Amino acid sequence: MLTIKRVATVVSNFQDEALRSSGCGRNCLGKCCLSGSEIPRYSFNRDGADSMKGKAVAVGLSEEEEESAEISFLDTLLLGQWEDRMSRGLFRYDVTTCETKVIPGQYGFIAQLNEGRHLKKRPTEFRVDRVLQPFDGNKFNFTKVGLEEVLFRFEPSDDGKTIYVPNAPIDGGAQSPSVVAINVSPIEYGHVLLIPRVLDCLPQRIDRDSLLLALQMASEAANPFFRLGYNSLGAFATINHLHFQAYYLAIPFPVEKAPTLKITMVKGLPERGVVVSQLLNYPVRGLVFEGGNTMQDLSDAVASSCICIQDNNIPYNVLISRCGKRVFIFPQCYAEKQALGEVSQELLDTQVNPAVWEISGHMVLKRKKDYEDASEDYAWRLLAEVSLSDERFEEVKAYILDAAVLQEACSEAKDSDEEHQDVVFDPHVLPATHLPQDCLVLQ
Repeated sequence: MLTIKRVATVVSNFQDEALRSSGCGRNCLGKCCLSGSEIPRYSFNRDGADSMKGKAVAVGLSEEEEESAEISFLDTLLLGQWEDRMSRGLFRYDVTTCETKVIPGQYGFIAQLNEGRHLKKRPTEFRVDRVLQPFDGNKFNFTKVGLEEVLFRFEPSDDGKTIYVPNAPIDGGAQSPSVVAINVSPIEYGHVLLIPRVLDCLPQRIDRDSLLLALQMASEAANPFFRLGYNSLGAFATINHLHFQAYYLAIPFPVEKAPTLKITMVKGLPERGVVVSQLLNYPVRGLVFEGGNTMQDLSDAVASSCICIQDNNIPYNVLISRCGKRVFIFPQCYAEKQALGEVSQELLDTQVNPAVWEISGHMVLKRKKDYEDASEDYAWRLLAEVSLSDERFEEVKAYILDAAVLQEACSEAKDSDEEHQDVVFDPHVLPATHLPQDCLVLQ
């Protein structure tokens, strides 16, 4: 069994306390406290007919507040609630004061100095050779998060309308709510967690409903600077309770600018409008899914791929960009190499474990020396250790295409520069970072 001594990133102010106590009395997100509680609810049109307009009907607001609701509502709601929690002092540090720079070079990797994430480490044993592991209620999970850290529920509406209710009671007999909560150790501005059906206590394993919910959130936010990410177990997920991360970064991720090679299919996805491509000239090999006649088409293709590789025990990361219209899948092997002693001490000393944000090109560094010395060569060497070999990647790609009932015909090159001509960058939007995890190999 491969294990590493992991220093878990603290995502909740109740994380250590929750491990010591089983009761409550602290207004948590578990069944003991949730029934009868009120949590704001954002209900969206699951068909997406009005989601890209970013408008919602706000229930229970004053006339003045209702007038101001005719805006990009989810985006404004998320940022407003996140800043409210910052004003309450719920975060472990002020991420807006962290130094950030673009590393000179062809790719424009982004480096952030975040020494706050180096504090209050809590070592745990973590198995890295099993992507799918059963949920363990004795360990920290999101039912132990304090309600004050929850921003709102995010759920499809029953009547096809997009509605926001500031004070929505939790019905004990209703379906388990999906919630958006802060990450108290943020990597960037607006760093939140999307936790599907929190009371169902699902392990960190993508299913079709959860993947679709993540795409719907990206679409509802309608902001190209807002991306969602997913880390599987074995690929630096820190908590075995199903969740996605998301934050704002006001410049493109390097991987979003990388060229791709379109994989032409003779059957399967073309009928559904989904295009699959392979990353080129990027240190981590990966696949890109985009298009789709409907959001459901794209979601089904990506979910089938994720289910396939996790069932085959392959660690992976997912990046959702372009308002849910473009999804990257990165199979990876860094944690396995790390546990086997195959990663250089130089890279280990930086204590950077490449999860979805690092793989996408946002390097969160914990030591000032590493930040000052950050170079494209360092970023490339680190990420190259993450990537599967060319031979292994071709095997995994075959699994994915087979899972989606696809048949590859040939390939044609595609320049990804065309993909991003519609992205306009606003200098007033604050950037955002990621959630890396500290790992040390057990001797």
